Amino acid sequence: MTYVVTESCIKCKFTDCVEVCPVDCFYEGENMLVIHPDECIDCGVCEPECPVDAIKADSDAAATGEWLKINANYAKLWPNITVTKPAPADAKEYEKATNKKEMFSSNPGDGD
Repeated sequence: MTYVVTESCIKCKFTDCVEVCPVDCFYEGENMLVIHPDECIDCGVCEPECPVDAIKADSDAAATGEWLKINANYAKLWPNITVTKPAPADAKEYEKATNKKEMFSSNPGDGD
């Protein structure tokens, strides 16, 4: 099992989760984070840290769906992030938004 960042993270990109990760398996895109599935040790400490409930166990296929593949692909392309950063200025506006996949950006973030 691994953990997966789902579309709820898009445009919110709260980074509370990265600070608690003991293996630094988060990677930063322009408007969301992903978890590298080969680096995740399944400890689960990140899941309760996400204020928008965007992190799910991959065993929850209904919630993770295509996002496991997206996490795996972009974790190889985006820079690693290990420290908490301020959320985007408009993050609160998107917390409750649904169907955010069309807002996904494949551009990398800044990382550490």
